[in-house]
Amino acid sequence: MSKTLSMFFAVLSILFMSATAISISYNGWFVLLFGMLSLFSIGAGFIVKAKLRRKAEKARNGE
Repeated sequence: MSKTLSMFFAVLSILFMSATAISISYNGWFVLLFGMLSLFSIGAGFIVKAKLRRKAEKARNGE
């Protein structure tokens, strides 16, 4: 995964986690929303990383 793409997922996850922390004092529904979004962005980062790794391995093995 490129450094730019890694930084994008890291910053996006941090923003969602910060929004989750801030929304604790305002509304429980926002906590659930931002919590799910932060989990989704972290998971999406892992999925993209795995797909890019598999693609690179296939290209390296000549498949």
